[in-house]
Amino acid sequence: MATLMSSVSCIREMHTDVLIVGGGASGVSAGIQSARMGVETMIVEETPWIGGMLTSAGVSCIDGNYRLPSGIFGEFCDSLAAHYGGYDRLKTGWVSNVNFEPNVGQDILTHIASTCGHLLHIERSAEVLSVSGEAGDWAVTVRKSDGNKIRIHADILIDGTELGDVARACGVDYRIGMEASEVTGESIAPEKANDVVQDLTYVAILKDYGPDADMTIEKPEGYDPTVFSNSCINSLSNEAEAIQTLWSPENMITYGAISGGRYMINWPICGNDYYVNIIDASKEDRQAAFDKAKEFTKCFIYFIQTHLGMKNLGVADDIFPTEDGFPLFPYHRESRRIVGEAFFTVDAAARPYEYPHAYYRTGIAVGDYAVDHHHFRHPDWKNLPDLHFYPIPSFNVPMGTIIPKEMDDLIVAEKSISVSNLMNGATRLQPVVMQLGQAAGALAALAVTENKSVKEIGVRQLQEALLDAGCYIMPYLDLPKNDRHFKAVQRVGATGILRGEGRNVGWANQTWFRCEDPLLAEEIFVSDYVDFNIGLKPGPVSVGTLISTVRNAGGRIPAGPSEQWWERLGLNDYDLERTATRLEAAVVLDAAADPFGLFEVDYNGNVLRH
Repeated sequence: MATLMSSVSCIREMHTDVLIVGGGASGVSAGIQSARMGVETMIVEETPWIGGMLTSAGVSCIDGNYRLPSGIFGEFCDSLAAHYGGYDRLKTGWVSNVNFEPNVGQDILTHIASTCGHLLHIERSAEVLSVSGEAGDWAVTVRKSDGNKIRIHADILIDGTELGDVARACGVDYRIGMEASEVTGESIAPEKANDVVQDLTYVAILKDYGPDADMTIEKPEGYDPTVFSNSCINSLSNEAEAIQTLWSPENMITYGAISGGRYMINWPICGNDYYVNIIDASKEDRQAAFDKAKEFTKCFIYFIQTHLGMKNLGVADDIFPTEDGFPLFPYHRESRRIVGEAFFTVDAAARPYEYPHAYYRTGIAVGDYAVDHHHFRHPDWKNLPDLHFYPIPSFNVPMGTIIPKEMDDLIVAEKSISVSNLMNGATRLQPVVMQLGQAAGALAALAVTENKSVKEIGVRQLQEALLDAGCYIMPYLDLPKNDRHFKAVQRVGATGILRGEGRNVGWANQTWFRCEDPLLAEEIFVSDYVDFNIGLKPGPVSVGTLISTVRNAGGRIPAGPSEQWWERLGLNDYDLERTATRLEAAVVLDAAADPFGLFEVDYNGNVLRH
């Protein structure tokens, strides 16, 4: 727990090694990971809850990563499944395979955090008043709900806020809105930059109070049912003008069904999305905009209750610790985006091996959700780029995106990382954000324990720590993380010596290492690692050739027959004449040559050869 130092001018002075401002999806993950690595860590959160968009904002239907259960995100999902009685019990709504009550999610995250003991201290209901200092000597002053103030000093500072407020306070350069295509290189980006951000949503959780109940709210001021006419099939809808599938009212409601006859109301396009750009606004102007967004959601609820005839559905009174039953704050799909050591774009995700920077070698979080943008409520939405699920494979997010370019010992997580506006449509989702937080916590902990600055921690060192924590650094679907060969495939994949294959299957974005496919010489890329021709002719590579080639290149393979060594690696069918598989090649390379451990890479994925 943070250590009390002294009391001066009615402000308590405290110190912690790692301080995280914002206990949202990324902030709580950062705190848990940092503490698990033995480092004194503190989270300050302005609301009574931790979990952010997962809990406090009510977005409790998780988007994607069902087959990539990386790190703390996977642990959280396992805990939800245990609570509800299995993963099948989480499939209550059709928008997601993991649906839960926000208060349950908050309780689970609180429990996981509590297992860190005295190394993780969480200050809830703590409003940040100021951020000051510099690398290695940060100071954040907060006011608690009882009016008392605390000034917290920290060596490493992590911005886990919803809108990147700490980064701004520290003077970090950032972007808001859509960049021009000439800046990002993205063909689908607009020709000219603009300040358009994604719609936010003030989510609501409705509850079925029974067939005879009348939960109709008072008619909101300015209510206009035509605003929601094409939200679903109803007497006002017009299929010719619809820009999304017109579902039945029942399908619309059950989109976000959660346990206990409750429904998450986060309906896109013609539902309760709301456009406003308040990212750089004052606290007062933000709150005024949030109040309007909440009123807009009330209008949608009134539409559901009256026009659609579902008067039995009312705002749930047993979920959130608020007087009106609404979430603690709205769902922000977009934030400030820092200028970081890496700049991750849609093109980098879509074509990782062709992109000018080998960012895939530096991955710290993985995602498989579509590039999903919400812009319908913007008045000029028809003239914005068509971002309807632009196809990309499953991807990994570069380490350099969480590190500000011109500042050290500050790490930025949540949605404020260094990505393009367009790519934010895929990196903003809950699973990715939780992983980014975990990576931020691991990076901070390594800096503290190594007595180094954040920028002195190498890419491979952070990735190895994440692998040890059950995380994915490559977005491969082939092996579960408890497989004996999982780490070998992840590490070799991250070198680029053997490369995965991205696929788009319907909505699903995938990347496969192709473990059981035959090893082909033309699919081995070693030029960044050795100065000589390894002498393989195009075509299948046998087990014997694989072993001799790695041995001749200096690999640590015993001389003579290698059957026992092969078996110790957990490999089977030792037959020197048959074609090796890609999995076997990865295992042999990892064990005998260790290109992942021997060759560091920089933030751009360039191999650093000494």
